[in-house]
Amino acid sequence: MNIELVGLTEENLNECLRLKVAEEQTQYIASNEDSWKTAQENREVARPFLICRDRKAVGFAMFAFDEDYEDPGDRYWLWRFMIDERFQGKGIGTAALREIIRYFREHGADHIRLSTKETNAAALSLYRRAGFCETGEMNGGEIVLALRLQPRLFTGPVQGGRPKQL
Repeated sequence: MNIELVGLTEENLNECLRLKVAEEQTQYIASNEDSWKTAQENREVARPFLICRDRKAVGFAMFAFDEDYEDPGDRYWLWRFMIDERFQGKGIGTAALREIIRYFREHGADHIRLSTKETNAAALSLYRRAGFCETGEMNGGEIVLALRLQPRLFTGPVQGGRPKQL
């Protein structure tokens, strides 16, 4: 499965706006239209993306990167994450979350924070399987989870069947 994050722009916005979660999930996430507005109001920190599988839009994610924020533990957030209802239950959310984590790591984040409602069992299960842990904090009535990103242990090309160690 080929999952990629594609920067959200005016040119591909309509693809994003067609994506919807199931009716019972709308209590857990802002609409993509509202998220786009939030991104426009917070251009200095918001990073909105289409989630594409084999070049077809299947979801939306938005990150907050605020490297200048005074609290270093609060600089990197997975702000929004949704998979269209037609594509749920196929492993796309898990694959997309792996790609999201890779993006954060490759762009210098040492952690990721997110928040969701305690009743969002499916999302909590996904996040916990990926290594996110509850912090004990609340954010606007939602529980906060965090993932500490480990530095990469290996880099460079594979030589002799083994990655080159740092």
